[in-house]
Amino acid sequence: MKKFFKIFLLFVLFQIIFIPALTIVLIYYGPFQYTREMIVTTAMTTMSHQYFATWFLSDEEIQDILDRNRPDEIIDAQNLEEIDIKDVQVSDVSNPKEGIEYVDVSTSTYKGYLLIIKDPKRVKLVSAPRIGTVGSTVKQIVDNNNAIGGINAGGFADDALGTGGKPDGLVIVNGEYVSGNKNQAYSVVGIDAEGKMVVSNSMTYKKAKQLNLQSAVSFGPVIVINGNPTIRSGSGGWGIQPRTAIGQRKDGTILMLVIDGRQAGSLGATLKNVQDIFLQYDAYNAFNLDGGASSTMVFDGKVINSPSDIMGERYVPNAFIITKPVATTQNTESTQTTETTDNTNN
Repeated sequence: MKKFFKIFLLFVLFQIIFIPALTIVLIYYGPFQYTREMIVTTAMTTMSHQYFATWFLSDEEIQDILDRNRPDEIIDAQNLEEIDIKDVQVSDVSNPKEGIEYVDVSTSTYKGYLLIIKDPKRVKLVSAPRIGTVGSTVKQIVDNNNAIGGINAGGFADDALGTGGKPDGLVIVNGEYVSGNKNQAYSVVGIDAEGKMVVSNSMTYKKAKQLNLQSAVSFGPVIVINGNPTIRSGSGGWGIQPRTAIGQRKDGTILMLVIDGRQAGSLGATLKNVQDIFLQYDAYNAFNLDGGASSTMVFDGKVINSPSDIMGERYVPNAFIITKPVATTQNTESTQTTETTDNTNN
């Protein structure tokens, strides 16, 4: 009996030691390139789990994997003239969901949610009320602004308390400078006075003012430019994570995307997955926003997705919100034109 027990114990120990060791060898040094690159890119985009890559591969090997998967950083100049924003007629201003379509874009590996907003002028960037000190949840920002929905936007300087109050990079709200080094170039998404979405991997404050950006926030990278993908090979270099991103069609329609991750039933998505969704839904330009535990979508009074933070919604410095519809001004403009003509004739 004792001999049998010893044999059994040795067998168990062999399984505990040999199987993980063999798995590590096969993943990091075997033929499974896709799995290896996915583990490395995912690990290196976190602050606490990079050892999954650094314990087994050299800095040079890790860097080579990241470089092979990254989107093009040098992109074509954006052609804003191709964006032809259509007038959106509002038939029912009492319905806050007027002009918005909600689409479930989930797959077998992740749960994803897309909001399609016909009128781009209903989308704007809003800061948390106590920006610079403490952030707010996306739900709080949406509710405080009497909006119908929204998503988290830019990155922020994290701290041990997770206050989310200090935005990172260039931020412009209502055409006014909020934060960032005015002499530094950032990866930025913005919306100008006409409702056109501007994306850039190298935007300065001066250029943002020249483009008359009313909203601007930093993160990145650009994943679709002038209808073309920036990720031409690999997964995008940022592994599998929760994602938030924003895009625009040629007719001005805004696309807001959130994908859950780091949880059972939804591991997360690669940047390539995000890019593919935007291309499927005819995005002409698209930009990656802050993801991870920050990824949150609010629509029609509730949080649509499942944020990965164990505490629930994370505090963030700003959010892109969707304002409620307003009555069309077509008749008013017609009246004003008539009155002006009459006064001229007098």
